This record gives sequence, C-alpha cells and structure tokens, in this order.
Amino acid sequence: MRIEQLEYIAAVTRLGSLRRAAEELHLSQPALSETVRNLERELGVDLLERKRSGATISAEGRELLPHIASVIEAVDRLRGAAGDQHRVSRMIRLGTVNTATVPLLIPAVREFRATHPVTQVEVVGAQQAEIHRALLEGSFDLGLVNCLRGDDVPPTLETTELLRGRPVVCLRPDSPLAARPTVSTADLLDGREPLIVMRSGYLMHRFIHRLLAGRTPSFSYSTDGAEMGKLMVAEGLGVTVLPDFSVIGDPLERGGAITHRPLADGEATEVLLMIQRRRSGSVPRAVRDLHELFVRRADTPGTPRATAP
Repeated sequence: MRIEQLEYIAAVTRLGSLRRAAEELHLSQPALSETVRNLERELGVDLLERKRSGATISAEGRELLPHIASVIEAVDRLRGAAGDQHRVSRMIRLGTVNTATVPLLIPAVREFRATHPVTQVEVVGAQQAEIHRALLEGSFDLGLVNCLRGDDVPPTLETTELLRGRPVVCLRPDSPLAARPTVSTADLLDGREPLIVMRSGYLMHRFIHRLLAGRTPSFSYSTDGAEMGKLMVAEGLGVTVLPDFSVIGDPLERGGAITHRPLADGEATEVLLMIQRRRSGSVPRAVRDLHELFVRRADTPGTPRATAP
C-alpha cells in the first residue's frame, strides 16, 4: 500500500468522479483506475462503484474514508515535522555571552562544519537574560552562558555544565600589576590601572560589584562581553576581570598582547560555563549534534563537566 493510493481515493470522493480526480491529479484516467484497482485487490474491498456514467466512491469505500483520512493526516503531519526539522537544521542560531570563544566555541563550530557542511551556524552575542528569552521563544537553538556556583538555572531550560574556572585579572604583560603573583581588590581600586568592567547584565559585572562591595575604582570603562574587554586590555586601556577559560589560549594571549594573574580575593569563587536549550518540543538532529559536540569537547582532562539539576 502506498500513500498516493489513499490520496487518490480521497480525491475521487472529494470531486465526485474518477474523471475529475484524474484531471486534478494530472493522471490519465486509466492509470488512476488501475492504481485504485491495485489497492482494492490488496484490501479485498471495492472502493469505487463503476458505472457507464463513471466511477464514484462505493458504500464500502465511504465506511473506510475516516481511516483513510486519518492516515493521510498523519502522513501530512510527519511531512510537516520533517520539513520543519530540515529548515531548522539548515540554520542553527547560537546565543553566547562571548566567553570561552577560542578554547571551546570556535573548535566546536569548526568540527561541526566538517560533519554538517550544509548547516549554517549563526553565532549571536547577547546578554544572559536575552539568551534565556530567545531560547524560550525559539529564536535561539542553543545558548552559552556563565553563572556562579550556586546560581539557580531556569527550570524550563535543559542546562549542562561545560567548563569550570576562576576569575582572573586580564592585563598586558608590561602592566605594573603583571609583576605580582596575584592581584588584589585594592590593586584594582588604587587607580594605577583603569578597570574595564562588563556592562550591567553580564555575570562578571555582578561579580565585580560584589567583589568591590560598593567601592568605586578611580577610573573605569564599561563594555560588552569578554572579547571587547580583552581587546581594550591589549590596547593598553586598562585591566579587566574575566573567567580564566576566557583568557587562557586566546590568540591575544598566545601572541603576548595579554596575560593574566590570579585574583587574590576571588580564589573561592567558581565560574561555570553552561550550554542551554529548551526542554520542550522536538530538537532537530543538527542541533542535538552540535550540543553533543560542545559537551564532548569540554569533557577532557582538566575541564570537568557535570549536568546541572
């Protein structure tokens, strides 16, 4: 039995004759008739009542129509779902707070490209709240966000821990603070180096606010995301505080433009990089593959991973 055989019977019923159904389906009437006869032989039922004036649906055929309609509707739903998956799979939208871009994001996207050459990955920088909203609305497929150990995660999102790190001070190698084994909060406040802070809405803004406990550095800049912060440091505008996994292995660090020092007051703080996606609804195969790729690349010695509750 083939689905087109059922669709032909539905067309004959809807149009009231074999001739009109053949015209609509762009088939010859003998070809349509033979296809229906094959289905009748398989089912053991005469679906059409054939007369000199033409063929119409039989009484037995009308009794089977609800079942035929159910099968056609189910196949239509299947085709629609497959079409949606195909469309989404051709474009994956990944929201990121721009952290761990070089050690994790770029290698994962590069490896994904090798196995999914026709699927585009659009990487969109955004704040954590924007990423959460876009995931729930369906405009993002995956999200990379930071949180501090103990932070609550949205119960409507599936959250998996990728990386764990510590806050560090990102600075130029020729900075006076680079000569020290660690950098303290007092060093960040004394004005020898302007402090570059993340704009409100980023995790490291919240961390710095808590670290400084209401105290204000003598001069500071505000920017969006770790990548711009590192560029500003490389250009000599000041120092910034980032998770260590955002600095270690960065091209600016490998090239000697930036380096990092432990934050003496932040040793007890743990920063987590998480990947998130919606819990509900079907997930296209390509999105699942990219998600699994992030998890696999993060799950290496030195980068312990665990699933968040």
